[in-house]
Amino acid sequence: MLIDKLLDYVSYETTSYKSSESFPSSEKEWLLARHLKEQLEKLGLQEVILDDNCYVYGYLPGDPDYLAIGLIAHMDTSEQASGKDVRARIIENYDGSDSKLNEDLYSTVQRFPNLKDYVGKTLVVTDGNTLLGADDKAGIAIIMQTLETLINNPDIIHGPIRVCFSPDEEVGRGTEHFNYDLFKVDFAYTIDGDKPNGLEYENFNAATAIVNVKGISVHPGSAKNKMVNAIQVAHEFHDMMDKDALPEKTEGYEGFNLLLGIKGEVASCTMQYIIRNHDIGLLNKQKHDFEIIRDKLNDKYGYDVIDLKLVDSYRNMKEKFIGHEEPIDLVKRAMSEVGLEFRSVAIRGGTDGASLTWNGILCPNLGTGGQNFHGVHEFWCKEDGEKVVELLLKILSIAKK
Repeated sequence: MLIDKLLDYVSYETTSYKSSESFPSSEKEWLLARHLKEQLEKLGLQEVILDDNCYVYGYLPGDPDYLAIGLIAHMDTSEQASGKDVRARIIENYDGSDSKLNEDLYSTVQRFPNLKDYVGKTLVVTDGNTLLGADDKAGIAIIMQTLETLINNPDIIHGPIRVCFSPDEEVGRGTEHFNYDLFKVDFAYTIDGDKPNGLEYENFNAATAIVNVKGISVHPGSAKNKMVNAIQVAHEFHDMMDKDALPEKTEGYEGFNLLLGIKGEVASCTMQYIIRNHDIGLLNKQKHDFEIIRDKLNDKYGYDVIDLKLVDSYRNMKEKFIGHEEPIDLVKRAMSEVGLEFRSVAIRGGTDGASLTWNGILCPNLGTGGQNFHGVHEFWCKEDGEKVVELLLKILSIAKK
């Protein structure tokens, strides 16, 4: 059963870490990777490979008159909340009230009004101490359930199917060592969104800013007109930024700058930002704003108090679908046939599909049935996950050339 697969996968701790220099960023990702490799082999897939970079690949042959389609999900979970010792709990026939996670914590309907959409359904929640890991282990479970259904029902005609379970998506490195030679498909789908009627083929353009502040440390007793406190300069830098360009103040197509972390002392301090915008021109303007602030502070202090490093991360995949709408049109048709009302919204985030699309594999993103990702209030809806399985089966069965 789909829910059993999810509960199995979330029992594996697979937190990825942005600060890690290894690949994958956590050795524990290998444990789930080996488990998935064994499961693919038991299902009877061909060309099952766990490579040296912790990517799991598999191949299910199909009718050559049908399109070859790839299915992709990532194994790692966000470091924004612990993924260790996940204790999931099942709520059957959810009644629409505040959901008790533990003695001290509730997921309230006031804070999370999306809960109202799930009355009468079966939810899997956390115990309030960890995230659940449905992002993206629900995607893995959905792919495995789809493969199992196809293998157990050979009367369902489909084309060749390639699958990949990847590491380190949450730290922006999920396609860094992706093997394109092992993934020859007409196009692919990541299964990494939320609602089953969603298809995402617009995402943020993304960059990272590393702001290093070089202070001047002097004994505080004789510091007048000599000391430059790097921590205070860091705060000054941040205060000069657009106060409205924050995640908590933006929505839809509005971009933002997010201060992820700050660490330092009088002599030196480092801040890390992520920069996001759907419009590449506006993203470049935001990056330029960082440079303007750097230059102003360097001029003010009379030396290079600020060292700024800007790195582009990924691009909006939307422009690659212009004139190449087949993956989108196929989903629209399949959703209509399974009773889903097609919905497309721009992702206020990133996806491995963006990098894959820019590297030659058109790869929009489908849902998983999960909600409130990256935190202890995360939950997954069984009925929505099952609907995604139904949708994938329909997509694969109507994808005739």
